[in-house]
Amino acid sequence: MPLTFDWDDTEEIGIQLAEKFPDADPLAVRFTDLHKWVTELAGFTGDPKQSSEGKLEAIQMAWLESIANAPMAERRRMR
Repeated sequence: MPLTFDWDDTEEIGIQLAEKFPDADPLAVRFTDLHKWVTELAGFTGDPKQSSEGKLEAIQMAWLESIANAPMAERRRMR
């Protein structure tokens, strides 16, 4: 895990969101909540004003991919 990351580090953000919110459905999270959750992640250094719908969508897709690529035992633990 990098020490710091920003809006363009979608893969890292997706992994961290999957770990922090294991019961959340990425497709059901409102962008306002997603924005808040991302900016509150440890190590996030991005400017909250530099967010965009496209960046949030990319994060959402990275989060889904992170869940899909997790080993089965880890997916069970996330739920």
